[in-house]
Amino acid sequence: MARAQRLLELIQVLRRHRRPVSGQTLSEELGVSLRTVYRDIQTLIGQGASIDGEAGVGYVLRPGFVLPPLMLSDEEIEALVLGSRFLAQRTDEPLARAAQNAIAKIAAVLPEDLRDSIEGNGLLAGPASRLRVEPERAPIDLTPIRQAIRSERKLVLQYADAQGGRTRRTVWPVALGFFDRVRVLAAWCELRQDYRHFRTDRIVALRLTDKRYPRRRRAMMQEWHAKEGIPEQI
Repeated sequence: MARAQRLLELIQVLRRHRRPVSGQTLSEELGVSLRTVYRDIQTLIGQGASIDGEAGVGYVLRPGFVLPPLMLSDEEIEALVLGSRFLAQRTDEPLARAAQNAIAKIAAVLPEDLRDSIEGNGLLAGPASRLRVEPERAPIDLTPIRQAIRSERKLVLQYADAQGGRTRRTVWPVALGFFDRVRVLAAWCELRQDYRHFRTDRIVALRLTDKRYPRRRRAMMQEWHAKEGIPEQI
């Protein structure tokens, strides 16, 4: 591996790890010696990378570091394009449009030969399964749910159970899961005083409030992952 490519790979590995990562782990992931890792970290720091840590403790990349001009491998381009095509098939219109815009922005800053590989990509996403929708009920707009997750604000739901009974719920949204046939909101429910899962096709109405929930969503997310036994996603 060329040194410039190795330095970029090191930045990417550090970016993937949210907590301090040991030099030994970096060495194994990059396939280089521990001594090379230490030397490369010092080189990156000298070039302006905001890397905290030391040998024997671990290293973490502080937010805000900007990579050099964008270079992607063939596999990375294929992953991005295929991912955006899957997203377009399996989410709502605003997210599908956002995925297309993101790919266009990435293509605009790539060298011409790599840009051509995006436009001529041969990996296709098959059609998604038909979403489950409760009879006589239009699919609900997911935009307020995503806004609530980003801003850590409470949602008020009118929710119908499998038997058609309706309840009013005030919830603290944690995550929105996209499955082949359903969309599921994971949230802390004030009524039940526990985490609950709500199928979005059973949400009759919802309202995004101005009230922030009293806990940080990231901490709740970790708690929910542990409770449900669901591995964290990058």
